[in-house]
Amino acid sequence: MNSQKKLWEEFLKDTQKIDLASLSLKDTLNRDVWIDDDKVRPEISVRLVEIAKNFMGNLNLSDIDIKDIVLTGSLSNYNWSDYSDLDLHVLVDFNDIDENEDLVREFFRGKSGSWNDRHDIKLRGFEVEIYVQDIDEPHSSTGIHSLLNSAWVVKPQKENPTLDLETTKKKARRLMDLVDDIEKLYNEEKLREAYVSSQLLKEKIRKFRKCGLETQAGAYSPENMAFKVLRRNDYLGKLNDLRNNSYDRLMSIEENLKREWRQYVDTAKETL
Repeated sequence: MNSQKKLWEEFLKDTQKIDLASLSLKDTLNRDVWIDDDKVRPEISVRLVEIAKNFMGNLNLSDIDIKDIVLTGSLSNYNWSDYSDLDLHVLVDFNDIDENEDLVREFFRGKSGSWNDRHDIKLRGFEVEIYVQDIDEPHSSTGIHSLLNSAWVVKPQKENPTLDLETTKKKARRLMDLVDDIEKLYNEEKLREAYVSSQLLKEKIRKFRKCGLETQAGAYSPENMAFKVLRRNDYLGKLNDLRNNSYDRLMSIEENLKREWRQYVDTAKETL
């Protein structure tokens, strides 16, 4: 019983590191991005449209008809914080590109993911995240603003959701532990395991968040809230770094030679 109590106290102590205060609703949309609750600042809108069109133009796909470019996510809602991203979605008809929509979706997901990993573009301190979306893809956000039409597609409401903070903390803590486990693999020079594990965990987190967004709680589901906690604690950045660094070192001849030499020396010591 004492050991269980001790474990519980340690868990509570750990969860204090997870700051959930910034998840609360604000009275207005963010004034660094919005002039008022209906109009995006022109300099922000123009630059986001430019970024989206440049991204699409560099894909070497001819005659892509962009249906819309929208700003969504927490910066189009009242649950924004200093940790929010400018979620920039480009809407196209996947059928215009190929009849295999799953293949098109994976292509765009890979291209946008690679772009997001390579670039660190910030407008008014908020990082730009790009995503290509099929026009028929359900979108669960309660705030969607068309940058091309300067109008709301879905206007956010000042609602007071019930937040399950304890479940959010537990889910976030578990995912943070998994990232720490991968870091341990990396530090132990188990680079292939670290790379594969980081790839799988990134996909797991993506599906985990998607499932939460599709529930009735939507943006306020524990799954989506846990995702935001990981982003705000920089655990998503840590996971990306572990994936990229483990891959780079795996592909580096010099690193491989060093590792093989260390293994040779360790084996030789054991036989002496």
